[in-house]
Amino acid sequence: QVALKKMPLCKRSRKELIVNEIRVMKENRHPNIVNYIGSYLVDEDLWLVMDYVDGGTLTSVLVRVLIEERMIAAISRE
Repeated sequence: QVALKKMPLCKRSRKELIVNEIRVMKENRHPNIVNYIGSYLVDEDLWLVMDYVDGGTLTSVLVRVLIEERMIAAISRE
């Protein structure tokens, strides 16, 4: 299973930010982070293929769950 991140290029004024995001993901592989698998240009959209992680996006988790500062520090350290 994989996750797809669909990014419309026509709405992005800073395409270099997308290129930088891909470069950083390609260069950094670790068992504790979502890893980049590949990317594809489909019509006017860029599709990023990444490891699938059950539970939704990080943003949706952070909105629903209150995490204490010491827990954030422990997660960041890992």
